Amino acid sequence: MAHIPDDLRRALNAAALSPRLLVATDFDGTISPIVAHPPDARPIPSAIAALSELAALNDTVTALISGRALADLKVLSGTPTGVKLVGSHGAEFEEGIFEGVDEAARTRLRGLVEALREVSVRYPGTTVETKPISVAFHVRNACPDSAQEALDDALKAAEDFDVHLTEGKAVREFAVIRTDKGQALDLMRRNANATSVVYFGDDVTDERAFARLVRGGRDVGVKVGPGDTAAAFRVESPRDVARALQFMSEARAR
Repeated sequence: MAHIPDDLRRALNAAALSPRLLVATDFDGTISPIVAHPPDARPIPSAIAALSELAALNDTVTALISGRALADLKVLSGTPTGVKLVGSHGAEFEEGIFEGVDEAARTRLRGLVEALREVSVRYPGTTVETKPISVAFHVRNACPDSAQEALDDALKAAEDFDVHLTEGKAVREFAVIRTDKGQALDLMRRNANATSVVYFGDDVTDERAFARLVRGGRDVGVKVGPGDTAAAFRVESPRDVARALQFMSEARAR
């Protein structure tokens, strides 16, 4: 059964009382359980429902901030009512791709895609995911004995291009412009004039968002699963995140 630790429950309740609230979450591994085949990922219905319910309340903004390309995030999330979507680790907002993608960057992206596909051919089970401003090299379904070698070869192939590396679970992502979930969260905080920010995430890429949260105030960072983190709180699974979002929705509505 989903469980919210008592200290987290108190922190979420305090955040729910904030005059202007921003609640944001990662997608994969946070409100959607990790699956072997990434296109099969789907969010827990109660988590999406709670985000939409929160978004309908006064002075409340909710968002999904994902490493997925924005177009894919829209499909997989079901484009929930009122919830803002941010893709490509904070580089893609619904208004359009982040400024800075010129023709030179697009040329680098095309070359990078070709180089990583050549690496993928040598390692069965690896996949190359092309996004508007980045390429992700996945090894989740590769032979465990060769997964790290494949990741290292992908890194070597990318050295010929001017890219920014993001490490994830069983994936390395190479972007032709700098992307950062923390910067995206800061931008959303300013746009919403939020007095409290709550962020849920499970991956190393979410640490940049946790690092932007204000310690000792009404900001709340929640790490999903094991691993070192800058977040002040932790839950075990996406089911716990769904329950925490439901709790916030109920508390905010009251």
